[in-house]
Amino acid sequence: MGFFGTYLYDGSRWLEHEADQHLDLAEPWLMVSIHDSDITTVVYRPAGPGSGVAYLGVTPRTYFEDSEASAPTDPALEAAGLANWWGQVHGVTSDAERKAKERQLEAYLAEDIDPGEINADEDEDVDDLDDAEIFVEVKTGAFLGTLDLPIPDDLSR
Repeated sequence: MGFFGTYLYDGSRWLEHEADQHLDLAEPWLMVSIHDSDITTVVYRPAGPGSGVAYLGVTPRTYFEDSEASAPTDPALEAAGLANWWGQVHGVTSDAERKAKERQLEAYLAEDIDPGEINADEDEDVDDLDDAEIFVEVKTGAFLGTLDLPIPDDLSR
């Protein structure tokens, strides 16, 4: 069994949270919900140019091999939304800094993969992968560090 956990950043600190619990918070906020060490759903407000939902690891559409499991992803658009969110949280007004952050963040984001392509890497030796490629909670911690946020205690161990 993999890791499960949901955390809400309210603009100043992390709170444990239930993934399906309604959020009635002042913006900006960000929630990460980790499912079975494979998917992290990142929900952020304000969404800016993004949809307000991004994924790390794999997308639900890919993981469940079901096009109805989540909306199609656009990592470039979500990276722009997250960079905008980051700029608002940290008071960054420079377009150049936001664009640089956007490029950093896009490297973390998952995109939809055709289920037939998922098994193409099965022969890859697990020993050659780093932990962030195996455990999405590790990637999530690094992603939050890129957003210049503290890391929830459960993810920093």
